[in-house]
Amino acid sequence: MHLIFVLSVILQFICLVHMVRSGRPYWWLWVIMLGSYLGVAVYFFTQILPELQRGPAARRAVRNVQKKLDPERDRKRIAAELAVADTVANRARLAEASMTLGDFAGAATLYEGCLRGQHQTAPDLMLGLARAQFGGADFAAAKSTLEALMTANPGFRSPEGHLLFARSLEALGDSTAALTEYAALAEGFPGEEGRVRYALLLKRTGQLNEAHEVCERVLKRVKVAPRYYQRENSEWIELARASLPAGGK
Repeated sequence: MHLIFVLSVILQFICLVHMVRSGRPYWWLWVIMLGSYLGVAVYFFTQILPELQRGPAARRAVRNVQKKLDPERDRKRIAAELAVADTVANRARLAEASMTLGDFAGAATLYEGCLRGQHQTAPDLMLGLARAQFGGADFAAAKSTLEALMTANPGFRSPEGHLLFARSLEALGDSTAALTEYAALAEGFPGEEGRVRYALLLKRTGQLNEAHEVCERVLKRVKVAPRYYQRENSEWIELARASLPAGGK
């Protein structure tokens, strides 16, 4: 009985705090206090739950559940929109949805359909095509597309595109050229992926001291980085640590 009473008081306190902070009418106080568990339940289901459902976190959770239940949901919706309005923007959106589902061939076809007329050399669309080609393991095509992008758009700058070009060279077995590109990426890439990939390729090509130096710099940098940055780069941080002798510092 004592635990039931304590739990009731705690739940009532939570509801009262919410009531005051959210500016609810004060007559809710009597519903919560006099109704005990029933009052708390009424307040939660009529005042708190609807508010939670409208919040961004709740909407993201709902979308995640929907994607798990029906992974094709977004692609079907965008495909229906494309059928109504066959625009470059809708084709690109459908290509992105296709890549999310692992349909890289379909995404490449959609991007190729976008790269016509006035959009023939649009850098974002060419980069999308290269991403789709790389995802489908057509590394030579990805490299060729990125080279065409750079020729047509010499002023275009994209860390993602630069990394993809380096990865394409690596996948094609051109380690020397890939190391040159990774070295250029190492200083200014927004994140640790480019630097760690550079270190891993150095290690694979027998340049152990250079690889260890890059990994040590990565770990020193992230040690003073914000927590969100550490979370976002946790995979690459662990790879850098594992690449050092004795598991790193």
